[in-house]
Amino acid sequence: MKHRIDYRTSLGAGIVIIALLAYAYAWSGFYDVGADVPHQPLTYRFLTMVRERSVQRHAKDIVVPKLDDPALILKGAGQYAAMCTGCHLAPGMHESELRAGLYPQPPELSKRAVDPREAFWVIKHGIKMSGMPAWGATHDDPTIWSMVAFLQKLPGMTPAQYRDIVAKAPPDDDMDMDMGADKGTMHDGTSSPAH
Repeated sequence: MKHRIDYRTSLGAGIVIIALLAYAYAWSGFYDVGADVPHQPLTYRFLTMVRERSVQRHAKDIVVPKLDDPALILKGAGQYAAMCTGCHLAPGMHESELRAGLYPQPPELSKRAVDPREAFWVIKHGIKMSGMPAWGATHDDPTIWSMVAFLQKLPGMTPAQYRDIVAKAPPDDDMDMDMGADKGTMHDGTSSPAH
């Protein structure tokens, strides 16, 4: 019995010492958090596992609505073009100025399928320390579902198909206001009409 208590005490003390050393290292500032310096492989694998497991757990009970409504997909195309291409690119895009400076690199969503529940959760809540914003702070659930609906169609889309669907997407008046329409620039980069 005494040996078992000594073993548990030693194990507990070892864990406390490791935790204190990790905290001291973090507090020292030696770890380089610059986005232009990659994590060590073990750190990267650990953080990737934490992110993936967290998203899976939080998204598992989300009920996916019907996503094949053409109007919903069209709205999502406009949202994606306005808010997502700088990081996640679009068919025919090879790089963007914003994406080049991000670490870890965001996934190219035109080249991979996404689980609709997980996509909804990530778009709504964002991901800490990754550059992925929580769009739920400014967009309602139906708008987020429109983006998810579009993401189901995006993989394999040609650049011409992408340009065509984005050109047909309805304007988003709220987005125009948020992106500076009152300052003379619309979200698509064109000039707004004179007041």
